[in-house]
Amino acid sequence: MAEGWKAPRWMIATAAVVLIGAIAFFGYRRLRPRESTDDAQISGHVTPIAARVGGMAKSVRVQDNQTVKAGDLLVEIDPRDYEIAVQRAEADLAAAEAAAKAARTAVPITTTTSGSQLNVAQAQSGSAQASVTAAERDVEASRAKTEAARARLAEATAAAKRASQDLERLKPLIAKDEISRQQYDAAVAAQEATQAAVDSAKADVSEAEANVSVAEARRAQATGALAQAQAEARGASTGPEQVALTRARAESADAQVLLMRSAVDQAKVNLERATIRAPVDGVVSRKSVEVGQIIQPGQPLLALTSLGDVWVTANFKETQLDRMRPGQPADVDVDTYGRVYSGHIDSIAAATGATFSLLPPDNASGNFVKVVQRVPVKIAIDPGQNSGGLLRPGMSATVTVYLK
Repeated sequence: MAEGWKAPRWMIATAAVVLIGAIAFFGYRRLRPRESTDDAQISGHVTPIAARVGGMAKSVRVQDNQTVKAGDLLVEIDPRDYEIAVQRAEADLAAAEAAAKAARTAVPITTTTSGSQLNVAQAQSGSAQASVTAAERDVEASRAKTEAARARLAEATAAAKRASQDLERLKPLIAKDEISRQQYDAAVAAQEATQAAVDSAKADVSEAEANVSVAEARRAQATGALAQAQAEARGASTGPEQVALTRARAESADAQVLLMRSAVDQAKVNLERATIRAPVDGVVSRKSVEVGQIIQPGQPLLALTSLGDVWVTANFKETQLDRMRPGQPADVDVDTYGRVYSGHIDSIAAATGATFSLLPPDNASGNFVKVVQRVPVKIAIDPGQNSGGLLRPGMSATVTVYLK
C-alpha cells in the first residue's frame, strides 16, 4: 500500500508554496537594506546605594550577587545616636510649646491690664489735678487771710501806740490832780485793751502764716501726686505698644515651635535613614561595607543592578544613521550565548559619544584629522525574551538594524 500511495497534487502545491514563501522571506530578510555594528553592549539600570547618615555599620544583611526585592533590608547603621537626637528634639519641642502657650496667654492679660491701668492712671491724674487746684485755692485764701491779719496787726499796733502816748501825757496831769482819776483809769484801760488787741493780731498773723505754710505743703504734695499720676498715665498710654510687643513674642514663640517640630522631623528622618533598604529590585554588586565599619554620609556602600529592564546601546557610525528611524526592527546577537534577540530602535542619541566623554577632542588645533564619529542608538529588546534575566549589563553584542 505504501509503494502504491502517491501524495495528492494539492498537498504538493501547498508544500511548494510554503517552501517558496520561506525562501522568499529569508531571502528578503537577508537581502533587504540593513546596518550593522559590533560596537554594542547590554545596558541596564545600576542603582548606587550610599549612606545618607554616618555611623558604625551594625549589620550587613546582603552578600555580593544576592538578589533582593524592593524594601529588603541591606545595611543597618547603629541607631542609638539618632534615637537620642529624636528624644532631645522632642524635649526641645515640648519646652517650645509650653513657652508658646505662656506667651499666647500673656496677650489677653496684657490687653486687659494695660486698659485698666490706663483708666486708673487717668482717674488718678484727674483727681490729682483737682487736688492741686484746691490746694492752690487754699494757698491763695491763706495768703489773703495772712494779709488781712497783718493789716489788723498794723491797725492794732497803731492804736496801742496812740493809747500808750495818751497814757504818758496823762501821767503828769494825774500827779498834779489836773485830771480826774476816772479819766486816768480810762486811759490805762484803753492802753491795755489796745495792747491786748496787738497781741491778738500777732497771734492771728502767726496762725495765718502757719496756714499758708500748710496750704503750700499740701499744694506741693498735690503737685507731686499729679506729676506721678501723669507719669503713670503716660506709661499706661503705651498699652497698645505693650500688647503689640506681647503678641510679637507670642508669634516668635509659635515660630520657635515650628522650628522645633522641623528639628524633630529631621531627627526622625535621620533615624529612618540609619536603616538602608533596597529602593528597587536587583542584584547586589560592588559591596564595600562590612560590619563595624565607620560610615560617612554619602559614602558608597553597594550597587543594585536591575536585570528585568535591559536594553542595548549600539554605537553606529555617523555615516550609518541616514536611514535609521525609531521603531525599525533589529537583531541583537549576544556574544555570551550565541543567541539572536529581536528588538527595535527605541531612540537615537542627541550627540556623539565623544561629546559626552571626560576629555572631548579639541578640533581647534591646527592638527585636525577628520575621524568618523559614532552615535549611541538605544535598541529595546522585545518583551518575553529575557524572562530568566540572562542578559547582564556590559555584555558585548552585534546589532543589525533593518532599514525600511
